[in-house]
Amino acid sequence: MKLHHSLTGALAAGALLLHPIAALALDGATVERAAPNQVTVSWQGGDPVDVYVSAQPDAPIAASIRVARADRRGVFVLKRTGPSRPYFILKDDRDGSLVRVADRLLPLERGSNFRDVGGYPAAGGKHVRWGLIYRSGATPMLTDADFRYLARLGIASDIDLRSTEERQIAPDRLPARTGALYLARDYPGAEVFAPAATRGRSDASPVNLYRSWLVSLAPQFRDVFHQLLKRNGAVTYHCSAGQDRSGVATALVLSALGVPRAVILADYHLSTQDRRPENEMPRIDPARYPGNVVAAYYVKAQSAGAPTKPRPLYDKAGVALLQQTFDEIDSRWGSVDAYLDKELGIDARDIARLRAAYLE
Repeated sequence: MKLHHSLTGALAAGALLLHPIAALALDGATVERAAPNQVTVSWQGGDPVDVYVSAQPDAPIAASIRVARADRRGVFVLKRTGPSRPYFILKDDRDGSLVRVADRLLPLERGSNFRDVGGYPAAGGKHVRWGLIYRSGATPMLTDADFRYLARLGIASDIDLRSTEERQIAPDRLPARTGALYLARDYPGAEVFAPAATRGRSDASPVNLYRSWLVSLAPQFRDVFHQLLKRNGAVTYHCSAGQDRSGVATALVLSALGVPRAVILADYHLSTQDRRPENEMPRIDPARYPGNVVAAYYVKAQSAGAPTKPRPLYDKAGVALLQQTFDEIDSRWGSVDAYLDKELGIDARDIARLRAAYLE
């Protein structure tokens, strides 16, 4: 696995390339946050492993701090992580193979489903780079500490996939607090929150939205890809729950990078455990939003009491809802690459550029 030195040429000089990964044990390494200032790095295999840590996702090993030497236990706990997000490099002392890993779900006090899609296996035996592509639910409840944390991640653009009405009742505060470019496009919230109101249309079923969004939200998905191609810094995109519209956007991005569909579906289902519905929408006064179908939807939900746990993202037959997206792409366009080309204007050269920038 070769590391792309940086998204900006200024960081390219002097970066040290990682060796090709040979150890599957390291390839499956994970990072979990057991406490606000404590993370646990886990891996399998009996080889001695050196653990390095850095505050930068693309830091060379020479610029990282070694925090464990020849560790055979398969677990390392880092305490007092400080304000920055830690990124780890694991080095197998037997064969010299290296792998980067970080915590996927960001440790936000009042966030929901805000996570990194880095680390997944992708085209050419490479992996998606950490710290550059984030997906999330809505962020109206983020605290000052959350914004300070996010401001250190280098987020350059924020694409809001929500409808006009959703943005009215819960404006996105992330751009103003981080300096990120904000992109959003208008469309009626009834298409998502009151599908019965669109009776007779092809998107009248919540399940079929996973198919119709490929066309109706194509401008928003195009914005995501255009921002990724600009390579100005990290890109984040979000809807309200961070699972449906964000799930389709993530499926398109990861597919373009060559991530297997089984892995994309596994990432999609992480939303069931990573959502915090109580953080996705503030308490709503319906008098402030007359005629807003999204406000009416949330008022009804909030009046029912404590937020319910997120439902697993499967249809009545037990098939992942996101599979509808893949089925529509396969039947209508033939492949994700063909869809990207015909509907979003992202051609083979763009995909090659994306892979060069976001894979290591």
